[in-house]
Amino acid sequence: MDLKRIMRHLSSGRANVHRVLPPRALETIERAIAATEMQHDGQIRFAVEAALDWQPLLAGQTARERAVEVFSELRVWDTEHNNGVLIYLLLADHDVEMVADRGIHAKLGQPVWEEICQEMEAAFRDGRFEAGVLAGVRAVGDHLVKHFPPRSDKPNEMPDSPVVM
Repeated sequence: MDLKRIMRHLSSGRANVHRVLPPRALETIERAIAATEMQHDGQIRFAVEAALDWQPLLAGQTARERAVEVFSELRVWDTEHNNGVLIYLLLADHDVEMVADRGIHAKLGQPVWEEICQEMEAAFRDGRFEAGVLAGVRAVGDHLVKHFPPRSDKPNEMPDSPVVM
């Protein structure tokens, strides 16, 4: 049991999310997701969570495991062409995870997602949370453009608004 991690999670609340990503930043992120989705046939979701609940925390749940849960809860997998991507930020762990549906993951693989996450985390370490998320959205969009070009009849299958958990 990592007591430092437990203390970080217990002392991190929803107010921390709004401190690093105020409503204006969340609106900017929503607009960036909508803009990039006009250029490709993929779907991007962004979710941010201040901390884990105490039961998963005590069980040792990782940010990656939680991201997979959120991917399922938000039904990011439920796209026609299996091309949804979740960008998940767990503030208490200073960790970014990306979970991609099988259609896009098969074309890119985990190293691509890890590279984008590392770039975002570097911005976060400098306190540039909004810029880090926007860079991540753009990077994911750039990959989706290459592998899932836009269709003329492309529906927006998921909301573009960030999810604060």
